[in-house]
Amino acid sequence: MADVNTASAAFLATIPSPDQGVWHIGPVPIRAYALCIIAGIIVAIWLGERRWVNRGGTKGTVIDVAVFAVPFGLVGGRLYHVITDNQLYFGEGKNPLNALKIWDGGLGIWGAIALGAVGALIACRRRGIPLPAMADALAPGIVIAQAIGRLGNYFNQELYGAHTDLPWGLEIYQRYNPTNPDDFLNGIAIGHVPLPDSPVHPTFLYELIWNLGVALLVIWADKKFRLGHGRVFALYVAGYTAGRFWIEMMRTDTANHILGLRVNVWTSILLFAAAIAYFVLAAKRGPREAPETLWSKDVLREDADSASASAASETAEPSETHAEVAAAPDTVRDSAADKATEDPKPDAEK
Repeated sequence: MADVNTASAAFLATIPSPDQGVWHIGPVPIRAYALCIIAGIIVAIWLGERRWVNRGGTKGTVIDVAVFAVPFGLVGGRLYHVITDNQLYFGEGKNPLNALKIWDGGLGIWGAIALGAVGALIACRRRGIPLPAMADALAPGIVIAQAIGRLGNYFNQELYGAHTDLPWGLEIYQRYNPTNPDDFLNGIAIGHVPLPDSPVHPTFLYELIWNLGVALLVIWADKKFRLGHGRVFALYVAGYTAGRFWIEMMRTDTANHILGLRVNVWTSILLFAAAIAYFVLAAKRGPREAPETLWSKDVLREDADSASASAASETAEPSETHAEVAAAPDTVRDSAADKATEDPKPDAEK
């Protein structure tokens, strides 16, 4: 009985996994992973817009940038994943078309950032605003979006670590998919049959918590030191990669290795060094960008048109006044002339 109670207490102390990560409304699949990605994008845009406007930027600019950056980012994220984990899609017995199934999980954040930056650059140039300033405004929202996206990995029951006896270990279960036994992502856990390594380190949760901490650090540092010229974004990259380094070392999912280390570990090391170098060098560019440099080109054009219209209106008013005097009765004009003759001195000399 004591052994049963001990086992029961240990089980209750662990984190259970969801039974499934996809639900169907008729023929339409509703995937938790996709919902988490969408929710993260919405939060990133909302927070980025608030920060951009607070810096003096034009309202609505972040949404315009997102129209370019988001699709570019999704393509880049998928490309990075497929390239770095190509053995999952290419080779004997593999179906290359599965590389297109983004809904089954698999987005590399650095591919998303790299190609998303290309999309953002296009949008920023169209708007006539500096990309580094936009990156600074978006940085906290991006890392919060990454945290939300990790919940998708939780529902997909993926990206976990090795076995652990810690109280916060993650229970992982066998999932069954009658139509495709090998497709466990679309399966359902029946009877909560644990996998051999269960419980495991919830590395998705470690990264989620770390990302939220990085977001708070970035927002605090930006507010206190008024960082600019891409330094907020560099701080985000340095903070995120520092955590990704040790979290990646704990993961047990299949990954390619270089010199004994996972590819993403090397990526984290290189990007951390690059971010620190940029953070130091960008400080030489001086204080944060002036608010007027963040104004959209469209707004500046509207202001210029408004100023031109105002100037034209002011110029037209004296002409109308002269016309009215010219059209006035002769007696009025004669009276004005007599008054000028009686007192020819200007007011300043009276």
